[in-house]
Amino acid sequence: MDIYSLFLVALALSLDAFGVAISIGMCNCMARRHKIRFCFSFGFFQFLFSFMGAYAGILFNTYIAAVPQLIGGMVISAVGIFMIKEGFEKKSDTLLLDPKMYIVLGASVSIDALVVGFTVFNNILNHAVIIYQTLFIGFVSGSISCIGFIISRYLRKINIITKYADFVGGIILTLFGLKMIFF
Repeated sequence: MDIYSLFLVALALSLDAFGVAISIGMCNCMARRHKIRFCFSFGFFQFLFSFMGAYAGILFNTYIAAVPQLIGGMVISAVGIFMIKEGFEKKSDTLLLDPKMYIVLGASVSIDALVVGFTVFNNILNHAVIIYQTLFIGFVSGSISCIGFIISRYLRKINIITKYADFVGGIILTLFGLKMIFF
């Protein structure tokens, strides 16, 4: 796969993380360290899942096609619903600051990378090429997530968005998860 095609694949895979980064970045409780951890988590899981998919692809690419989208969509929708619920409760601690959320959200936005590994990288015999390409995917995803958090910082300056950030972010995540499940 040439670098241009690889970049397009990486960009497409990172759009899930980009949308989630914008949604959770609008929460006022997000400090810079949390955003950096989410970016690292998104990039790491994109790398890990595409890497695992490349090696497991020959065995599983015919059996697991729609299930990863269903699982990821359900997890993201559930997080969105919890954010909406927190918007009603208005308490200071938030579900997003739970350290487990780095893993949960990182894995849920990266499940499609597993499918790409199954179907695109499963015929590459050179291990160094697989490692290079999957690391590139992880790097692009982490970078695109950082851009999402930067954009969310400017969106928070709009008062109406800040006032209803939990609701807006929760609704976006819920709709995004439903899109992953049904479309």
